[in-house]
Amino acid sequence: MYDVSAAINDVKVIKIPLTGRFQIDFDALDQALNDQVKLIFICSPNNPTGNNIEQIDKVIDMFDGVVIVDEAYIDFSDAESMIKKIGEYPNLIVSQTFSKAWGLAGARVGVAYAGREIISLLNKVKPPYNVSELNQKAVLSALENQGLFENRKSMILQQRDWLASQLMTLSKVKKIYPSDANFLLVEVDDANRIYNELVKQKVITRNRNSAVNNCIRITIGSKEENQLLIKTLQNI
Repeated sequence: MYDVSAAINDVKVIKIPLTGRFQIDFDALDQALNDQVKLIFICSPNNPTGNNIEQIDKVIDMFDGVVIVDEAYIDFSDAESMIKKIGEYPNLIVSQTFSKAWGLAGARVGVAYAGREIISLLNKVKPPYNVSELNQKAVLSALENQGLFENRKSMILQQRDWLASQLMTLSKVKKIYPSDANFLLVEVDDANRIYNELVKQKVITRNRNSAVNNCIRITIGSKEENQLLIKTLQNI
């Protein structure tokens, strides 16, 4: 969506690939920074790799512009949110969403945390009716039911471990990357073929072969959905 928003507003995007460990390449970042760069977006836990990004503080220290840390998957991670650093860094914005662990993808509601100066600027440019009353009520209702949130998150984390263990029994699976999110990045012997075969069986994953060689991204579903995935993969 960052690409889409940038294109709509005729803003140039510079993409910096991560290292082999899926961490920030500081040499490449340093070479890319200049007076024209105004914003840096960092996704942690990252998508599609699923890992936490390290040394975000170092990025903020070396950059005079605004750093936005996208924490859409932070609820599934043991890492602390960067929200605690807002008082230390006036150029930091932390964004989160109710679409993942809170189960409100249809509401399309997110939240941004930042210092007073940045929030004041955002209030001057944001649309006046950007979140509908119905969506606000959906979020407030979810926030009042913390038990449901915790149960849903616990189920996803348990199923993440179960699914990883089952995937590793399949000969077509070569590697499962450690995940701090609600999905697994899985290296297989032929990502394009396996992805297409799963689609034929109406089992939908994400083909990430173009980003990480021979990898598909599998979102953690219910127990029944995960069992269906394993059974389908066994039959391919």
